Amino acid sequence: MIAMEVMGVQEVLPSDTPVVLLREAEGERMLPIFIGLPEAKSIGLAMAGQDPPRPMTHDLIATLLETFSVAVEQVVVTEIRERTFFAEVTLRGPVGIEVISARPSDAIALAVRTGAPVFAAEEVVDEAGFVPPPTDDAAESSGAPAAEVQVEEFRAFLDSVDPEDFES
Repeated sequence: MIAMEVMGVQEVLPSDTPVVLLREAEGERMLPIFIGLPEAKSIGLAMAGQDPPRPMTHDLIATLLETFSVAVEQVVVTEIRERTFFAEVTLRGPVGIEVISARPSDAIALAVRTGAPVFAAEEVVDEAGFVPPPTDDAAESSGAPAAEVQVEEFRAFLDSVDPEDFES
């Protein structure tokens, strides 16, 4: 398993298809996963630290787990089958450890809310990951923050991909 960081959510133009981007914690490869709009909004709000006026589904799930003393131990993007990503959520509660199947978008939305680590199977990153092109030296020398440079790399990647390449 490879430790991943959730970089953010963007929409691929012109189709406005949302994608969540994961990056190797100890590497360069990025893993794009196309997701639904509700999950994209959920992940984006949680990453921005914004609380919606009413709890969203992922907020409700996180609250239920906490109420019943169940912790999200980890989220793993386990495989790609016929261009569809699969994930598992490992829970630890009063009855022990349980591993449940989930869509990657839901699992990541839950991980962002609970602070659980996100991993991906090495085979998944090998198959669907990519190394972004080298950053523009002008952007780096201009003093642009690293996060802005990463966002620009991500946008460049999104301009070159077709949503049908990575369905979730």
